[in-house]
Amino acid sequence: MAEFDVIIIGGGPGGYVCAIRCAQLGLKTAVVEGRETLGGTCLNVGCIPSKALLHASHQLHEVHENFEKMGIMGARPKVDWGRMLAYKDDVIGQNTKGIEFLFKKNKVTWLKGWGTIPEPGKVTVGDETHAAKSIVIATGSEPSMLPGVEIDEKVVVTSTGALALPKVPKSMVVIGAGVIGLEMGSVYARLGTEVTVVEYLDAITPGMDAEVARTFQRILGKQGLKFVLGAAVQGVSATKTKATVSYKLRKDDSEHSLAADVVLVATGRRPYTEGLGLDALGVEMEPRGQVRTDGHFATSVKGLYAIGDAITGPMLAHKAEDEGMALAEILAGKHGHVNYGVIPGVVYTTPEVASVGATEEELKEQGRAYKAGKFSFMGNGRAKAVFQGEGFVKILADKVTDRILGAHIIGPAAGDLIHEVCVAMEFGASAQDLALTCHAHPTFSEAVREAALACGDGAIHA
Repeated sequence: MAEFDVIIIGGGPGGYVCAIRCAQLGLKTAVVEGRETLGGTCLNVGCIPSKALLHASHQLHEVHENFEKMGIMGARPKVDWGRMLAYKDDVIGQNTKGIEFLFKKNKVTWLKGWGTIPEPGKVTVGDETHAAKSIVIATGSEPSMLPGVEIDEKVVVTSTGALALPKVPKSMVVIGAGVIGLEMGSVYARLGTEVTVVEYLDAITPGMDAEVARTFQRILGKQGLKFVLGAAVQGVSATKTKATVSYKLRKDDSEHSLAADVVLVATGRRPYTEGLGLDALGVEMEPRGQVRTDGHFATSVKGLYAIGDAITGPMLAHKAEDEGMALAEILAGKHGHVNYGVIPGVVYTTPEVASVGATEEELKEQGRAYKAGKFSFMGNGRAKAVFQGEGFVKILADKVTDRILGAHIIGPAAGDLIHEVCVAMEFGASAQDLALTCHAHPTFSEAVREAALACGDGAIHA
């Protein structure tokens, strides 16, 4: 029986980051992972491959829409879907091999297979049982299913199937207007697919700042995506080549249907903890299927911890990574902490959408006095030069103290720009602190400074 200080079940962003940090802190560490490659959903069938296809399809959009405006002339390129998928797969391979290298570099043991926990302090992988002082559940999540909808990953697909379709479909219905649905819908819309998004709620991207969500929907609409909001899906019927989505409009209960070559079910994700043996161990669970933990990621069973999508909180790779590092610090006898108030969220469409902290709706609900500084990218010279003047930066600050409470960006490089505000919030900065910081010209980041200036005496270029 091999003995470890820490065994982590799951090799995704939370698990592998936790493992590397544990090893760096001197703990003998192993990771249980049953996939052929490390990296979990994110690197294999999630974050990384979807960003590769988003990038490729955006380049196609630029060629078709903007090259001639810049005096770049020539024949319009065609899509070789097989080569595009090969590019996506190569990107995956580079990233997953990189984690294998990091495991070897840091002397992390990869226990290949699926793990169960027969008793506290023990993990069984295949025919072998290993002992550990601490066990970490980092098993991630899986797509949530709609009742009565059968997934075949060919005609009716999850995001996994959508990343590997045999050809670009002529039409697609996306069920769910969240991040995954809009990113994948955006990819295929740029490739020429007629995309219709069906959403139960009356707005896209639930939880997003309402003004940003309205602007986002308008821009995506101009890019060709169609939206059916306030629609309760009743079922999906499929043949080998077509599928039909039936739904009721919530406002009047009228029945409708949409036919498409492919239906993407993107109705969120749920924790994946099946097969671990948690019931037999008596591990306390949350009502929605997450593992219940305390403020130090400990479960109700001594020596058993959980992080990432398996516990409560936003299902984001970087949230799992932060928890993995924090837990590693705790297991090594140090202090580990995650500031859940400063976890950014990003949608990687074009334009990108990013947010951190409170929305205006949340601040109003709290009855908190705040001020909003807003600046349009139409006033940003760099954004206009690259045909991305649509969108804006909005910074929310306390009306009395000027402390930054949140920020919401829709525009070029929003996913990178948001981190300036994250750092500011981590240090308890005011909007004026941001406004008085010199920003290089011409950069997209000037729009962040202008929004901070708008929280005070006013933006310069508005």
